Amino acid sequence: MQKVADPRTIIRDLTGALSNAMTRATTLQAHFNASLQELDKIRNHLAAAEQRSKTDALTGLANRHALDEFLRNAQIVAMESGRPLSIFLLDIDHFKMFNDKFGHQFGDEVLRLISRILREGVRNHDLAARYGGEELAGVLPGADLHVCSAVAERIRQAIAKRHVTRRTNGEILSSVTVSVGVAQFAPGETLAGLFERCDRALYAAKHGGRNCTVTESELESGVAAA
Repeated sequence: MQKVADPRTIIRDLTGALSNAMTRATTLQAHFNASLQELDKIRNHLAAAEQRSKTDALTGLANRHALDEFLRNAQIVAMESGRPLSIFLLDIDHFKMFNDKFGHQFGDEVLRLISRILREGVRNHDLAARYGGEELAGVLPGADLHVCSAVAERIRQAIAKRHVTRRTNGEILSSVTVSVGVAQFAPGETLAGLFERCDRALYAAKHGGRNCTVTESELESGVAAA
C-alpha cells in the first residue's frame, strides 16, 4: 500500500517555495527599480549635456548652433504655413569702450545684463540667442515686421533705462544702449539673405546715431539713411 505524504510536509514545502519565489521577485523588482533610476540619471545627464551644447556659457542664451537649428525649423514652418517670421539683431553701443575703460570682466557683466533683459523681453516660444561677440539676436516665429519691431524697441528702451553699477559701493559707472536692426523673412529666400538685410538695418541704426531701432522697410523708404 502506497504511503500517503504528510500534509504538513507538503504545506511546509509549498510555503518555503512561495517564500523563495517572493524573495526572488523582490530582488528582481529591486534590480529593476535600480536600473530605472540609472536610466533616469543617464537621460538627465544626456539632456543636460545637450542643453549645454546649445547654450552660450557667458550669457546663458542660445548659442549660434542652437540659433541656426531653431531658424531652420522656423523657416520650414513659415514656408509651409504661410505665417510670418521675423528677426532682430541687437548690438551694444561702444562696447569696446566698456572693455578698454573698465576691463573685460565689466564688459562681460554688461553682456550678461543685456542678455537677461533680452531673454525676459521675448515671448516663451521665441528664441533669444548670442549671434556673435556683442551681437545678440531675437527670432520671433509668427511675428511680422511691425510686431517684431515693437518687441525689439521695447527691449531697447528697457536697456536704455538701466545703469551698470560697481558692486562694492553701488557707484553708477555707465549707462548702456543698443542699436537694433529688424527684418522679416521673405518666402523662398535663404537665411543668409534674411540676416544680410537685418544686418543692413542694424548698420543704419548704428551709423544713424545709435540707441535706436531700424527696420528693413525704413531702409527701403530712405527714412533711416546712414
